[in-house]
Amino acid sequence: MSKLDQEVCRKGTCSAKWNAHHLRQIPDDAIPLWVADMDFPVPPQVTEAIRKRTEHEIFGYSLVRDCYRDSIVGWMERRHNWQLEPNWIIAVPGVVPAINLAINTFSETGDGVLIQPPVYPPFSSSVLNSQRTLVTNPLVLRGNKYYIDFADFEQKIIDHQVKIFVLCSPHNPVGRVWTKEELQQMGEICLKHNVLVVSDEIHHDLAFSGHRHLPFTAVDERFAENTIILTAPSKTFNMAGLQASNAIIPDSALRENFSKAASSWGLAKVNTLGLVATEAAYRHGDQWLDQVLDYLQGNMEFVRDFLARRLPRVKLVEPEGLFLLWLDFRGLNLSVEQQEELLVHRACLWLIQGHSFGQEGAGFARLNSACPRPLLQQAMEQLEEALR
Repeated sequence: MSKLDQEVCRKGTCSAKWNAHHLRQIPDDAIPLWVADMDFPVPPQVTEAIRKRTEHEIFGYSLVRDCYRDSIVGWMERRHNWQLEPNWIIAVPGVVPAINLAINTFSETGDGVLIQPPVYPPFSSSVLNSQRTLVTNPLVLRGNKYYIDFADFEQKIIDHQVKIFVLCSPHNPVGRVWTKEELQQMGEICLKHNVLVVSDEIHHDLAFSGHRHLPFTAVDERFAENTIILTAPSKTFNMAGLQASNAIIPDSALRENFSKAASSWGLAKVNTLGLVATEAAYRHGDQWLDQVLDYLQGNMEFVRDFLARRLPRVKLVEPEGLFLLWLDFRGLNLSVEQQEELLVHRACLWLIQGHSFGQEGAGFARLNSACPRPLLQQAMEQLEEALR
């Protein structure tokens, strides 16, 4: 038995995943497979680095030191063959605040901002809350895989005078790890029409065997002039609560404007323990991540096999990465309300309903598979029982 099979009780720890049932009107016994954090302990080197730092007993404002940036540079070179300069890195408290910051800094009220639904819900809310015009280039599901409609992509940019494209790479929730050719084509179109690319690459380390994540500016050096890449150790190492992320901006003018805006928005400071944990994870987390990736791929294969053998009317959209599985319930012909009744009250499972990712997600649901396999098996058996 893998040590990752061992369940760690998170109840009573102020966990949003495990302790927020009453806030969302979810039954207390529903298995929480919704929000995107793992039920696995962080690498031991991260725990030790935090423990050592807390012994100091003073937690004032912290500086982002050279060693912090160097740890990121080393990780990106080892894991992604991506050469970046330390001064490109700006530490920020989170990817979603950075998306909002970029939209408000590099566009004006009413400007078009393009996204690709079904996609992470804060993308659309960031655009609408900023009083920008939401422009969508829906992904196209063909067979068991999503594709980009490039003709629609470019035409939407032209028709709506789009200023910013918010890219999700790898894509949450459909699990695509975009190919070099796909990224190249999107980048060429954005360069042609002077569109700023804000690339959310928070899941960049979570590609399955046979697939490789490419940082957007690593595809073509020309893309560096109009790209902001957002990364974080939070999904990779299960550290979302430590509030540490990074904006990687090669272009000096973009970087200066982003940095000034971050200071004025109060987003220039990062959690002290987040800085410590990030450096430790990027310096020492390779072996831990390799083990977790193997386990996550095993979980995905378990769900795929379970559905094929025992629940053939529910389909798994084949993921190329992430630990978030996109399940297709359209074969059941349920309304949104009926699907919620099935999952929450009959199967006693807390997933994220697909319509929250945009109207294109209706009939789907997102399941977080980053949990011990016995718990995942229990969840699938509960779903099977509910469908009998």
